[in-house]
Amino acid sequence: MSRSLVLKRDASPESLVATLKALELQKTLDSEPVLTALRHFPAQPARHVPFPAALHPKLCEALRGRGIEQLYSHQAAAYETAREGRNLVVVTPTASGKTLCYNLPVLDRILKDPDARALYLFPTKALAQDQLAELYGMVEALGADIGTFTYDGDTPQDARKAIRSRAHVVVTNPDMLHKGVLPHHTKWVKLFENLRYVVIDELHTSRGVYGSHVANVLRRLRRICEFYGSKPQFLCSSATIGNPQELAEALVEQPVELIDDNGAPRGERHFAIYNPPVVNRQLGIRRSALGSARDIALSFLQKGLQTIVFAPSRLATEVLVTYLKESLETKPGSDGVIRGYRGGYLPLQRREIEKGLRDGEVLGVVSTNALELGVDIGSLDVSILLGYPGSVASAWQQAGRAGRRQGSSVAVLVANSTPLNQFIATHPDYFFDSPVEYGRINPENLHILLAHVKCAAFELPFTDGERFGKEDLREILAFLEAERLVHQTAGRWHWTSESYPADAVSLRSVSSDNFVVQDITREPRIIAEVDFSSAPMTLHEKAVYLLEGKTFFVEKYDHEERRAHVREAEVDYYTDAITYTKVKILDRFEGAAAKRAAKNHGEVHVSSQVVGFKKIKFWTNENVGAGELQMPENQIHTTSYWLTIPRELLQGLLYTSEEKRDGVVGLSYVMSQLAALFLLCDRRDLGVAVGDNGQGEARVERGLRRLPATLRRDPLPGDDYEPNVFLYDNYPGGIGLSEPLFRLHDRLLDESLRLIEACRCEDGCPSCVGPPGEIGARGKEVARALLKAILG
Repeated sequence: MSRSLVLKRDASPESLVATLKALELQKTLDSEPVLTALRHFPAQPARHVPFPAALHPKLCEALRGRGIEQLYSHQAAAYETAREGRNLVVVTPTASGKTLCYNLPVLDRILKDPDARALYLFPTKALAQDQLAELYGMVEALGADIGTFTYDGDTPQDARKAIRSRAHVVVTNPDMLHKGVLPHHTKWVKLFENLRYVVIDELHTSRGVYGSHVANVLRRLRRICEFYGSKPQFLCSSATIGNPQELAEALVEQPVELIDDNGAPRGERHFAIYNPPVVNRQLGIRRSALGSARDIALSFLQKGLQTIVFAPSRLATEVLVTYLKESLETKPGSDGVIRGYRGGYLPLQRREIEKGLRDGEVLGVVSTNALELGVDIGSLDVSILLGYPGSVASAWQQAGRAGRRQGSSVAVLVANSTPLNQFIATHPDYFFDSPVEYGRINPENLHILLAHVKCAAFELPFTDGERFGKEDLREILAFLEAERLVHQTAGRWHWTSESYPADAVSLRSVSSDNFVVQDITREPRIIAEVDFSSAPMTLHEKAVYLLEGKTFFVEKYDHEERRAHVREAEVDYYTDAITYTKVKILDRFEGAAAKRAAKNHGEVHVSSQVVGFKKIKFWTNENVGAGELQMPENQIHTTSYWLTIPRELLQGLLYTSEEKRDGVVGLSYVMSQLAALFLLCDRRDLGVAVGDNGQGEARVERGLRRLPATLRRDPLPGDDYEPNVFLYDNYPGGIGLSEPLFRLHDRLLDESLRLIEACRCEDGCPSCVGPPGEIGARGKEVARALLKAILG
């Protein structure tokens, strides 16, 4: 059923602007406008150049057959750079034709040298499938015998041998390269002997832990290529980040040329920041961001404007899908005009949703950041961001999903009540004028490096003096020999264990084991997957699991089998897990007095456990119940920054023990929000906990919310209470955030105090230290007093 049969479409620029103006007329209690910013970005014309003289005539003919008479200037620059034998990274906006920047040099080389091979790496299977269709179209237009195949976990076993022998272009992802190609390089001799190009698409996603893993996978790839006598060029493409050239060079460990002068046209765009109205000034309570995003989405959807809403979590995605379906899927034939999209949906379901968006069958989609990458979903009119996604780069990437094909478009960022979002809403210039974040990786992280040294030793013996990263390889190999994993003989280190090391290393999470969700309402069937770290919070027994507006009751959680049994259930609530976290200091790398407190960074042990859940009613968000749980603990060693507040300073404040603890919890809340902003990292990269100088216990995953009385485990602090506020790297081994935080200590405390004092609530609110019902009636007052005492 086409969406045009369901709702009349009005996608004129005037209609888009009129809808925004209607939002602008809304006011908050004291006449503050809810639209804190509305920026207009005019259309930009294309800059074309003729086809390069060296381009193969068949390619010129194929491009003209597809309606391309000239190249954009950046496409021509990429072709010439690749032809001259240099590595490159192309950084241009969404829908600017980056795909041709690497397809042209690759296809040109294969046409001129049929023995040449290329390896394409995409961060996700969905993106690989999408780009493969584009490549197929080019190869078909050429009429040439260029074998182009995907090779991933879904590739049938009987097809794999043919791919290894016939493929000129192998399209895969870093995970499959890591587990399915490099360990079996002897089966890929033809590829590695003739490998001329390695394409890395969506380079900006290769940061943090994942990027640190990818850098080590590429080290292993270059090592194997050298063994077979090839030295491939690296052709990279990226969305806008602050240091694309630096990140590319860190990943491939070779010089890389930057191409960032965009020659593609850009359609007219409007970008608004919407701050939901205040509904209770005394308590600092604003209208729900999710409810506001729902109403804004409906104002566009009811005009037939194709809209994408980016939600911050899987739970928010499913709740919003439920709301929009109830509002719009009421007429005959309207089923399916609203869809959800997130990790955990089965591949065929995701392909169906993508096709529905391209064909116009789907009017609105609510997605996590899974659709932030360049999967082709057609020409959307509106992009709504439910909350600041944690980085300027992600915000622009999500906003860019509307208006991909030159038409007018609108993006609306709906701020939630967290300090980070309120900072963005009240300082829009910070967002619009801020430099885009840097992509940081730490491939020398010992936890990650050791895992890949094992994999590399399995693939090829190490020789004495061989380099693999910056760490002393002899020390690592000696450790592995002591563990009886390698054996040294005649200057070579051979893998001797019967284990398959790559299988134990996941590039994206602590564990590579996903949980499957099995619907047992009727015939048992798999309906979704959930990653290992999220499973205890979303699939615990008595949880309500949401999938595209349907509610399922979790009857059984099987940790050993990595499986959850669910049954369809008509319920009017969803569940939200409560996590309890303990932090223990293992080693202090550096510490110093900082005015009247102390700052430190070092190694810590973090153990977290889901101990209960809350039942939240749809539409009203009332808390209608709670339950206790005893889920398996998750433990990691990582690095952390922590603030120690001296007990003498705390004893000098005239508050009760409980009020002091509430003040520390409120302080930790605002510090954790601002730390992510100043580090230019994703909020989820940082964990937060409060402890008593050496060991701490806190509510972490859900923002340090006050636990129900039956689930409290921390006694009231005594007279010797000396609190630590931990901000730790939320990944095993750490990713290098704790030392920068240690250096940013003074700014972090100064800005925390400034934010608390500037907030006009009386007793605390989500925009500063958290609401009074969760951090106590005097939480804001005590947090402010603590900061003033520390800063003198």
